[in-house]
Amino acid sequence: MKYRSNRLLLSAVLAAGMAGAAYAQEVQGVTDTEILIGSNGDLSGVFAAFNVQAIKAAQLYFDEVNAKGGVHGRTIRFIVEDHQYQIPKAQQNFNKLVNSDKVFAMVLNLGTPHNIAGFQMMEPKKIANISPLSAGRQMIEGDITYKYTGSSSYYDQLRAGIRHLAKDKGATKICAMYFPQDYGKEVEEGTKEETAALGLEFAAETVHRPDEQEFVGSVTKLREAGCQVIAIGLTPGQIPRVIGTAKQLGWTDVSFIGCSAGFHTVLSKVPGGVMEGYYAAAGWSDLEARMDNPELKAWAESFQAKYSEPPATAAQLGRSAAGTLVAGLEAAGKDLTPESFQKGMESLSFHDSIMDIDVKYGPGDHQGADGVIISQINGGKWGEVARVDPAKSQ
Repeated sequence: MKYRSNRLLLSAVLAAGMAGAAYAQEVQGVTDTEILIGSNGDLSGVFAAFNVQAIKAAQLYFDEVNAKGGVHGRTIRFIVEDHQYQIPKAQQNFNKLVNSDKVFAMVLNLGTPHNIAGFQMMEPKKIANISPLSAGRQMIEGDITYKYTGSSSYYDQLRAGIRHLAKDKGATKICAMYFPQDYGKEVEEGTKEETAALGLEFAAETVHRPDEQEFVGSVTKLREAGCQVIAIGLTPGQIPRVIGTAKQLGWTDVSFIGCSAGFHTVLSKVPGGVMEGYYAAAGWSDLEARMDNPELKAWAESFQAKYSEPPATAAQLGRSAAGTLVAGLEAAGKDLTPESFQKGMESLSFHDSIMDIDVKYGPGDHQGADGVIISQINGGKWGEVARVDPAKSQ
């Protein structure tokens, strides 16, 4: 009997081990004790301002979650790669993260064309793309099973922003400055289509390189065209140069507006009041004017204590994305698979205090927040001007 009992016990142990091995093989990036999460962004290129603090904030939150026992007993291991805003490098990084590191999901991937390159590798492996640092419409176009964006698109943001400024300023001539990649082209499309819908004139445009530094000729061209509102689809570093150039030339009766890619706390701090009056239409509210919110303040203080620097826009994005990811993992339950994670994400509905937006996902709806918040820089700070629901205003 003892021999038989030992045989039964051994069989049970082997069966459990085989089941565990089968589970590990079937669900990439998940073990009984760990979940691998990847990120592929720009930590040293032209959009690093939107990425470096995002990674820091996400890691801080994951560390806090892990210190409390993780998610259903599993800790989160975060693997981050830098593509320097170069598409070939982004492709190499995706290959490493998906096929070598074998992550379960990805978060905070930066760049529209860079994410698109990653989808080709991620989707066959059922790897979810959560809260990318891109508001391109392609982030939730096509098969959205593994795509989850955080907020409204560049396209919707520019349409809402142009609509608001046309009415507020009585503008009739709309123009654009952008670089001809996915992000810039979406800025152009949203601007042109809203201008046409309003029956206004799209007077002129200028096209630029992401590394361009001199804008006297372009600004002069737009001024001569009589532009009253100019939509900008450039890098965060280029925007102050454009607006500074206009002011140096004495052109002050024009309004510049960017989208979420041109909405950053640091832009309000450019010395000399260069950015005063600049508008941006984005999917969240800047944190600086909302420090009376206890949750936001406590988080900002914890970030400052950890990294010896105040949090800005990128940190907001990182903390929000990490919180959404963890909420989806918790809702997925102990038996974590791509399918259970999808159900978990589609069950989420909450107010994000860090971003001051309402977030809700559901079957067929993988865009967390829909609204557009229009803000303007005054007195060295961003202030809200209007909130728009694109679905109700077009």
